[in-house]
Amino acid sequence: MIREFQTSDTEQVMKIWLSGNEDAHPFVPDGYWRSHFHEVQKALLQSKVFVYVTDEKILGFLGMIDNYIAGIFVAKNCRSCGIGRQLLTYTKQKYDTLSLNVYQKNSRAAAFYGREGFSVLSEGMEEATGEKEYTMVWKKSGSVPNK
Repeated sequence: MIREFQTSDTEQVMKIWLSGNEDAHPFVPDGYWRSHFHEVQKALLQSKVFVYVTDEKILGFLGMIDNYIAGIFVAKNCRSCGIGRQLLTYTKQKYDTLSLNVYQKNSRAAAFYGREGFSVLSEGMEEATGEKEYTMVWKKSGSVPNK
């Protein structure tokens, strides 16, 4: 089941966030994610977050800031089981356009977004890590761009 984030979800969500970032981004210096833990935890409470829950256990989540996907994270033992796709499909039903940034070295994530209909809008450099990233966008079929 997918539902909106509740404050009581914070601990489970942050564990998934930390392990997901450390696993998917071995090229980012050690300690980077842990040094941003409290900042992200605070931002969670100000963002739109959808969580995937089974038997009262959070197995994944997707965080939004306006039309920007801040990230999709799935518990380690549940990756490649369709949870990320379900979260993204759910979100696509609520928005006409979505954008995100993904590290170029995270080829698995970039390929996932490509399969899900996102296209590369631009390439850039994330200043905090010095890593190259893609900005990717998705538009609902038949949607009219915002003016």
